[in-house]
Amino acid sequence: MSGKIKIVTIIGARPQIIKASAISRAIRNNFKDKISEIILHTGQHYDENMSAVFFNEMQIPIPDYNLNVGSGTHGYQTAEMIKGIEIVLIKEKPDFIVLYGDTNSTLAGAVAASKLNIKIVHIEAGLRSFNKSMPEEINRILCDHCSTLLFSPTKTGFNNLVNEGFSTNNNAPFTADNPKIYHCGDIMLDNTLYFSKTAAQHCKILENTNVTSGSYALVTIHRDLNTDNPERLTSIFSAILGIANTKNINIVLPLHPRTAKILKENLSSVVYNRLKENSGIKIIEAVSYLDMIELEKHSALILTDSGGVQKEAYFLNKPCIILRPQTEWVELTTHGSSILADADESKILQAAETLLSKKFNDFPALFGYGNAAEFICNEILLNN
Repeated sequence: MSGKIKIVTIIGARPQIIKASAISRAIRNNFKDKISEIILHTGQHYDENMSAVFFNEMQIPIPDYNLNVGSGTHGYQTAEMIKGIEIVLIKEKPDFIVLYGDTNSTLAGAVAASKLNIKIVHIEAGLRSFNKSMPEEINRILCDHCSTLLFSPTKTGFNNLVNEGFSTNNNAPFTADNPKIYHCGDIMLDNTLYFSKTAAQHCKILENTNVTSGSYALVTIHRDLNTDNPERLTSIFSAILGIANTKNINIVLPLHPRTAKILKENLSSVVYNRLKENSGIKIIEAVSYLDMIELEKHSALILTDSGGVQKEAYFLNKPCIILRPQTEWVELTTHGSSILADADESKILQAAETLLSKKFNDFPALFGYGNAAEFICNEILLNN
């Protein structure tokens, strides 16, 4: 441990586990003599398919701590995390705490670390939907304004921070009162590039699902905005049925556990029965990250309410329909390969018509070149 700096990485949800793999891999390959990483898993996602399997696939070390918080109301879940994280931080006394994205685990880590005057590194800083009814928007704003080093994956995110009062002219030493902001590229691009080759070599998901490359649209739905609202959920699935019936295209739908539990209850009975009877709609269990990359890579179209999947579609040069009223990744809609359709059946169908009839050849490097994790580790070392 002598001569190393110590970081505590907080993860709790599937996307954070994936994001953390890029930093863990950079440390293992290039910084193992300089950075010691302690991994704390809050247990925000506790389903075996949504957590443990990802540690194995992502080559992330088994967490040093697991709070096993599980589900609950936002207040209960966040409070339990703050209590557990504080105990670990007092014991470990890290130089930095590393937080990802915008979950309750992110918020809890920011609150616990800021109260103990531990420097916060926020990866995916500056993203904004400008909709404070979204819990994620509150989480990301509060985390940003507690952080010392803020790494934005996009120029838009960087500009959002500037617009909120962050200075581009601060000088070291950096603190929460004198933070440093960066436009560094996206660590998810690091992962997509790294793992897509592995997926191609080892995954049999197309064969197991009985689809061929380019013959299907991939759909993911998990946000409570959609799953918990019967009207929105029915509208989305009516559109999915419309695409399957009119575009001569299969639908592959890996079901997030929360969506699987609520589907029959919240869909109209007519739509639910049509869904079950349609042989072209292949509903499968939640898939591993590698299988997801393989499904994305060979799809003709992606429909999603996931922020991460929106970006992965772009990384893999795929058109995408965004099933939300707004997106933090405005670059995608500006580029034109992604269309914001919300849960509006007619807009979803029109977007499918537009995107399936158009060929996209130019995907500029809006998210960097796949070296964000190494850059972040270097900056952490420089600013210890």
